[in-house]
Amino acid sequence: MRYLEEYRDPAVARALVERIHRTASRRWTLMEVCGGQTHTIVRQGLDELLGDAVEMIHGPGCPVCVTPLEQIDKALAIAARPEVLFTSFGDMLRVPGSECDLQQLRARGAAVRVVYSPLDALELARRQPDREVVFFAVGFETTAPANAMAVWRARELGVPNFSVLVSHVTVPPAMTAILDSPDNRVQGFLAAGHVCSVMGWTEYEPIAAAYRVPIVVTGFEPVDILEGMAMCIAQLEAGRHEVENQYVRSVTRSGTVPARRQVERVFELVDRKWRGIGTIPRSGLALRPEFAAWDAERKFGLADVTVAEPAECHAGEVLQGRLKPHQCPAFGTLCTPERPLGAPMVSSEGACAAYYNYGRLRTPAGGAA
Repeated sequence: MRYLEEYRDPAVARALVERIHRTASRRWTLMEVCGGQTHTIVRQGLDELLGDAVEMIHGPGCPVCVTPLEQIDKALAIAARPEVLFTSFGDMLRVPGSECDLQQLRARGAAVRVVYSPLDALELARRQPDREVVFFAVGFETTAPANAMAVWRARELGVPNFSVLVSHVTVPPAMTAILDSPDNRVQGFLAAGHVCSVMGWTEYEPIAAAYRVPIVVTGFEPVDILEGMAMCIAQLEAGRHEVENQYVRSVTRSGTVPARRQVERVFELVDRKWRGIGTIPRSGLALRPEFAAWDAERKFGLADVTVAEPAECHAGEVLQGRLKPHQCPAFGTLCTPERPLGAPMVSSEGACAAYYNYGRLRTPAGGAA
């Protein structure tokens, strides 16, 4: 588990399954806060394999999924402008807005382009000074350093026709909001290894202490997740509530300090709305005032746009772990990957997409999956 050559070893996985079954004296309820972990759990059937020892609740771990509808509508409004070249990672193109998505808008003639880095978008702006190039800056703390660097370089190089539509959210406030909920059932967390590779885990320590919940920083392979479960259950059985690090090959307590500093130089914490959940205080990142010239919301006058979420989409309940995807009335009928109601059905990290793609189309006899 601790070594690179072991994290895909099936013998290690079997030993961890046996260890979890031996250790658990009851069925514990854990939440993974990462869409990549969700897909591994569902694809490999880890939750079904360990159903008598642990129930996995799928949390708001997909940044595409928690991007609010109004932010998608802002992206569509900007991308529809004739002077704009709108750039984004590919996973945002099929996220539905109120009327259409970015892919449909591109089919109608809008200049929408997939890029692999915000610095690629900045280079497009440098090469095309007569066009407004906008990058859709979405993600957790994992993608924030690269987006911060792009804005920093735009100021350094004097590129006025580059801007970013920021929809960054941060993980710890979402965990706190879940724990504060009156119907919370989460007894322990598997924290996202890629977020902690940037931010470290110091922000989780006050949460573990205040709410008396174990938090285990965990990787993404089946063995990583099984060991994260085992470590979390061991704490619960012993009555401990600490932050532990399973993902030792990539994460340290302080994270990647230069990346954290770059984020702090460019972004500040703000209240942020989450799709289907609502506003969580100080859970988002926004450009600092000195970078306002590169803020697409301000540049195009869209800061005050608000949009109501569709009532038939239960994405918020899925993202908070109150519903499993197949318990949503629209799942697989009104909402499919071809005709999605919400982002969790089309995102590569969405829980609804995982359940649909891996055949979890109904609740098994005998109870919730």
